[in-house]
Amino acid sequence: MQRVIKARGVTKTFEEGAAAVRALDGVDLDVHRGEMVLLMGPSGSGKTTLLSIMGCILRPTSGSVEIAGREVTRLEERELPRVRLGQIGFVFQGFNLFPTLTAGENVELSLDLKGVRGGEARRRAQALLEQVGLAEKYDAYPANLSGGQKQRVAIARALAGDPEIILADEPTAALDSQSGRAVIALLRELAHARGRAVVLVTHDSRVLEYGDRIVHMEDGKIRPPTDFSRAESSVFSLVQPNLAQDCSMEEQAAWGKGLQS
Repeated sequence: MQRVIKARGVTKTFEEGAAAVRALDGVDLDVHRGEMVLLMGPSGSGKTTLLSIMGCILRPTSGSVEIAGREVTRLEERELPRVRLGQIGFVFQGFNLFPTLTAGENVELSLDLKGVRGGEARRRAQALLEQVGLAEKYDAYPANLSGGQKQRVAIARALAGDPEIILADEPTAALDSQSGRAVIALLRELAHARGRAVVLVTHDSRVLEYGDRIVHMEDGKIRPPTDFSRAESSVFSLVQPNLAQDCSMEEQAAWGKGLQS
């Protein structure tokens, strides 16, 4: 399989008052096309920090990250939005849909950032919504959609730039079990059938059976990834945390910045 993410020796230290908090401590990770990787571990283990660095939202304190063969940690700040827009799709726990735009218009907005507008944008947005099973919801506003439907609109929006990489942060945390399984199955299909590399941060033990690899993090370090076995599911008895408890203030601000660029 073709490698699309290569992280080597990645560290991240946050300054919190007089204290320095080491969120990542020498992380190495490869992610390939066609696989779905689950990042798991207790709150504060560094999962969201690592996802943010791979998404070019946070910069590492040291180490290197390559996206599709390009070293991105030394790029100037003005170059990073182009990398995010062209190669990475983001799926967030809170959906982050614009409430005054319809489902179709939310997807069209991402296409507009790619320079696709007018009738062509509408045609592509319709096709993306059809791909996630929501063709009939083009004109529906987020307030009239279920949680699972909102997350599928968010996935369609993430696909608007035809990215090689999909990064999802707790995409099932706000969903019931049926909607959560549908969203995870869709993300796995994007990996297996469409050749995307999907990295998913989760505490949700219900999604274990869908992962190709489970990468467990603890104290900012990464354990060797394991091939998934159904028997392993009994090992995990993790609960859903509040996202804010798993992220520093700097991380939360960075994710918001990533949405705007």
